[in-house]
Amino acid sequence: MRNPLSKKIIDIQPSGIRKFFDVANEMKDAISLGVGEPDFDTPWRIREEGIFSLEKGRTFYTSNAGLKELRQEISSYLERKIHVSYDPMRETLVTVGGSEAIDVGLRCMLDPGDEVLIPQPSYVSYLPCTVMAGGAAVVIPLKYENEFKLTVEDLERYTTPATKILIMPFPNNPTGSIMTREDLEPVAEFVKEHDLYVMSDEIYSELTYQSEHVSIAGLPGMRERTLVINGFSKGFAMTGWRLGYCCGPEVLIEQMTKLHQFAIMCAPTTSQYAAVEGLRNCEGDVEQMRRSYNQRRRFLMHEFRRIGLECFEPFGAFYVFPSIKEFGMSSEEFATRLLREEKVAVVPGNAFGDCGEGFLRISYAYSLDDLKEALGRLERFITGLRERR
Repeated sequence: MRNPLSKKIIDIQPSGIRKFFDVANEMKDAISLGVGEPDFDTPWRIREEGIFSLEKGRTFYTSNAGLKELRQEISSYLERKIHVSYDPMRETLVTVGGSEAIDVGLRCMLDPGDEVLIPQPSYVSYLPCTVMAGGAAVVIPLKYENEFKLTVEDLERYTTPATKILIMPFPNNPTGSIMTREDLEPVAEFVKEHDLYVMSDEIYSELTYQSEHVSIAGLPGMRERTLVINGFSKGFAMTGWRLGYCCGPEVLIEQMTKLHQFAIMCAPTTSQYAAVEGLRNCEGDVEQMRRSYNQRRRFLMHEFRRIGLECFEPFGAFYVFPSIKEFGMSSEEFATRLLREEKVAVVPGNAFGDCGEGFLRISYAYSLDDLKEALGRLERFITGLRERR
């Protein structure tokens, strides 16, 4: 019988994130610090608007690109936040989460053999989506000594005449690293000099703690070269609503909308109505969540310093990325033993690329009580490792 599967999909490895949490979910008294999902309920006004839309029978398809009202609010939101103006009717597409925007964007931009620069450690979808779109993924290993920021020196090493797209995954999952305006300016000049396009994944843009988020699209000459991807999952605590969006040049959004039309039709209608309310009236709720995350972030950094666990200070998203190289074991072995011996689930750093080896991703999208208990268990575990050396 003929093999029904594509060779490309067989060669793609499954995500390394979930397996520890599948085990943890079956383990009594386990604490999971790995899933990138806010522990806050979606703000009530958003939920209420979703309920109201159902009560009013608003259960039909929207336009393929999304509700006009939502696209207008997205355009206004981005003009306030990143100071870039997009036409809501021609340069804005509402998607099923930011993940769909990544997938559709790459499929609309790549021809076979086009190279995509993927800085790692980073979100696990970029590489497989590039492969499935027929592109060639070129990994740029980021460095701890640079706080996992992307530099022009990195770009010079990996850019070739076949390079077409640079993915910018900042604020970064899993490291929490950010790129300031000063960091972005030389990257933008390199992009223009080499005639590249940028896919800027800004899903954590609401969650920065040192300074306001800066989008590379807002730098001179970059708007026409950049596809901005964002959504409601992280900042608005709407993971299960599955709603994202992308904004960029009309020539690109037009083709992405066509592919989205054939594959999806439209994003969930109830979620779209709810998101309108979120953008109009819930920035205070988002700020309250951001302050809470910052409190947790500062607590973790204090505890890491106290117990002597090396970790640069991250200023974005809701992750820390401590080094466990001193213990002489792989990230996978460390995470496995921590789960088995202390019932704390974290993600091995190599789940986000080979250069994540020797690190762990720990999410602080959990209550302070859970974090305190988990840090106590982690301290007990590493104290035992040090005593046995």
